[in-house]
Amino acid sequence: MSMPAKRLRVAFVSSYPPRECGIATFTHDLASATRDAGEDVQISVVAINEAGGLHPYPSEVIGRIDQGRPETYVEAARLLNQSPVDVVSVQHEFGRFGLWQDYLREDYLGPMLDELRKPVVTTLHTILPSPHPSVRSAILKAVEKSDAVMVMAKVGALMLVEEYGAPAEKIVYIPHGMPEINPAGRTRIKAELGISGRTVISTFGLLSPGKGLEYAIRAIALVAQKHPDVLYLIVGQTHPDVRRAEGELYRNGLQQLINELGITKHVAFVNQYLSKREIIRYLLATDVFVTPYLGRNQITSGALTYAMGAGKAIVSTPYIYATEALAEHRGIIAEFRSAESLANSINLILDDPEEKATLERNAYAYGKEMAWPKVGRDFLLLLRRVLAGLPPTYRQGDPFRLVRSLEDEKVIVAEEEGFEPSSGYSPETA
Repeated sequence: MSMPAKRLRVAFVSSYPPRECGIATFTHDLASATRDAGEDVQISVVAINEAGGLHPYPSEVIGRIDQGRPETYVEAARLLNQSPVDVVSVQHEFGRFGLWQDYLREDYLGPMLDELRKPVVTTLHTILPSPHPSVRSAILKAVEKSDAVMVMAKVGALMLVEEYGAPAEKIVYIPHGMPEINPAGRTRIKAELGISGRTVISTFGLLSPGKGLEYAIRAIALVAQKHPDVLYLIVGQTHPDVRRAEGELYRNGLQQLINELGITKHVAFVNQYLSKREIIRYLLATDVFVTPYLGRNQITSGALTYAMGAGKAIVSTPYIYATEALAEHRGIIAEFRSAESLANSINLILDDPEEKATLERNAYAYGKEMAWPKVGRDFLLLLRRVLAGLPPTYRQGDPFRLVRSLEDEKVIVAEEEGFEPSSGYSPETA
């Protein structure tokens, strides 16, 4: 007879809505999925504010960090130490936890973890290959001070072990979550959006120069020569950090390029910060989804994950996450900074309905395994294993796989009874 789960109190340290950024959205979704996965999970948040930011946070926010003020990170650790929180989830991005300019000039996470006295699971949102010594040192310090480290791409886990020298037994691969999406209704939603009869190419996310949208726009000019009904939707507003620094300079430059190419009928901006439901509607109306990003080192992409979950045919440049996610005929990889390569890849899909359908099926089959309910259950199991003193990962076979051979009930019993695994414990036989 299984014992009831005791209350689990989880604190997330991250940017958080209503702050507008990808990690804030991710953290909110992960926290919600974790709470939904357990019978009695209590969520709290220490929110990282941007310089000058003032947000009306929801009630789960129990503290705030002023980004760029290192003393406030240590103060947050002391606040958590004094709280009844059982485990802390840190959502790490260099720009949120340090002074960053080409390399890490000052690390704010290390001193925070030195002060923190609670079990910690750190999620690494960026893992840079061939790291600068300051980056390598900061990441290894985070791994050392964390009870487990979560990554959202297997190649990121390999990089941590092979390039950083991190211990494999601490690193757990759990994919980037996404809403459960029924990939249907394309014709109906196009009609509702007023774009019936158009072949829709789309990109969504907060706009910034690193997104490479200028190459996608040039590609659309080429695609339109073969497919005159094509419409490229650039969905999302300018990133708030970019807007504060330079206003709408990037978007205005894109609009100028559209005008110069004479393709105003083929490109449209949806200049809004959209809810998940609105994003999904635009995705479901899409025929081909494009991520033309410029940087190879991107280790996660919520936009790409959502597109796979919606069962889209996808074209992407070969950044790290895309190369892994779109392998095995789940999408088409185009060259960096090449409008011609993007256009050829899009045309390959539009010219071959069978190829398009195959890509859609393959993407959806992969993406549905990343739905938030499944990710929430995995993350909750990871937290409970950490609190129970049980190994989070296999040491043989796939070393980054979350150990599932012990059922949740057994993990909870172990936690409540203070069980320590014997020296002969083996995930293969547990």
